[in-house]
Amino acid sequence: MMTITRRALVASALFAPAVARAQITRPVRLIVPFAAGGGSDTLARLLSVPLTERLGQPVVVENRAGAGSQIGAEAVMRSAPDGTTLLLGDTPLATIPAVQVAGGRPAPFDAARDFSPVAALAIAPALVVVGGQSRFRTLGELLAAARANPAAIDFASAGVASSTHLILELLQMRAGVRVTHVPYRGAAPAVQDVLAGTVQATIMALATAAPLVQSGQIRVIGVASEQRIAAMPDVPTLKEQGVDLVSGFWWGVLGPLGIPDPVLAQLVTAIEASMASEAMTARLPALGLNRLALGPAEFRALLASETRRWGEVVQAAGIKPE
Repeated sequence: MMTITRRALVASALFAPAVARAQITRPVRLIVPFAAGGGSDTLARLLSVPLTERLGQPVVVENRAGAGSQIGAEAVMRSAPDGTTLLLGDTPLATIPAVQVAGGRPAPFDAARDFSPVAALAIAPALVVVGGQSRFRTLGELLAAARANPAAIDFASAGVASSTHLILELLQMRAGVRVTHVPYRGAAPAVQDVLAGTVQATIMALATAAPLVQSGQIRVIGVASEQRIAAMPDVPTLKEQGVDLVSGFWWGVLGPLGIPDPVLAQLVTAIEASMASEAMTARLPALGLNRLALGPAEFRALLASETRRWGEVVQAAGIKPE
């Protein structure tokens, strides 16, 4: 009996340091693959405060912009899988591979296979918007004009193969219309030209659209969600207007492939608690975001389905990177 007890004690002593080493004991870098000041950056900086408290380690937000978020994503993918380098990823993780393949280049990664999904955070439905002085009051009016004369309807996007471009292509497929796509170098100049009336419409998220709606500078004529959103209860969904389309923008935390299970569990618990904190729940609605609570397995499934979906859109629309 004494022999078994000693063996158990020895095994426990040997195993305990391994468990301790599997926990996060150093500062964490949360990589945002975009420039400071955007929606992803804002969400990351909000999350970093309660996450620092839950992990007991500083969570430092680091902006690594470039190539539509590919540079930051690849930096995380190639980092050590110890849980101290994380990515605040979003929809482009699922679109970049398809766009690169369409351009004759190998996919830089498969988001569902080449990362360790930790937790999905939030989601925002896509909005179809026009200028505040536009003659179009409903999506039906805009689509009718497009059917009558496709060349007369200019639809702005944040750039070729951007998320807003892909959602626009899917909208055209589901609605059975064609419009003139006008790509810009970023969302800001696209929105400015909608305000000026230079182009008729664009796709936006609520976070950036809300202040412009309140000031009367733009009008939302459709929401790509299953149900009307609380912030705009009078705006019908695309489904209500005869277009079977639900789409939007999502955000989540990922790490490099191979994060040890104890570390992954620690991150999941800390992020769930952080997202449930008052600091986050009070701010998400103001940012136009809804909580998307998915753990590692569900988040991986979302990444796989989104990658397939946008791959099909890219192929069907014949989109090529610039």
